[in-house]
Amino acid sequence: MQQAVTKRSDRTGPVRRAVLLRAAALLGLWLLLIGAAPADLPAGLVAAALGAAASVRLLPPARRRPRPAAWLALAARLLLQALVAGADVARRALDPRLPLRPGTVSVPLELRPGPRRDVFCALTSLMPGTLPAGLDADGALLVHALDLSRPVATRLTEDEARFARALGERGDG
Repeated sequence: MQQAVTKRSDRTGPVRRAVLLRAAALLGLWLLLIGAAPADLPAGLVAAALGAAASVRLLPPARRRPRPAAWLALAARLLLQALVAGADVARRALDPRLPLRPGTVSVPLELRPGPRRDVFCALTSLMPGTLPAGLDADGALLVHALDLSRPVATRLTEDEARFARALGERGDG
């Protein structure tokens, strides 16, 4: 009997923590959007509590822990890549002599289908010169690129590995 109580309390701790963190984040978002007017605060508290409860029910907390340093490294890399790729796309648009070698490249993904893979695909869509265009028959990501002479697949594979490390899914981080 004692063991059953201990196991249940082991599971409720992360859920409570997730509800509190998500409620705090949602309340913070409420305050940013609506303001801190005392008359609106009760509605914000109720909305944050209901939103947090629904989010934990729909997306339970994971057992792995995100790695802030890996997130910062990933963000820095994506920002640098976006700047370089944006400048390259602009240069190609303004100088018609620069060659374009558009096409589609297939990138095998390690992330399983689900929210994490969807977020990764959304991140890749932000990169100038590349656009996720679906999945092939083997489940690999099809990416349309402006210049296939660039290492598009290699870069995306590296980005996926960094993304997985930031989520705490694999690697030393």
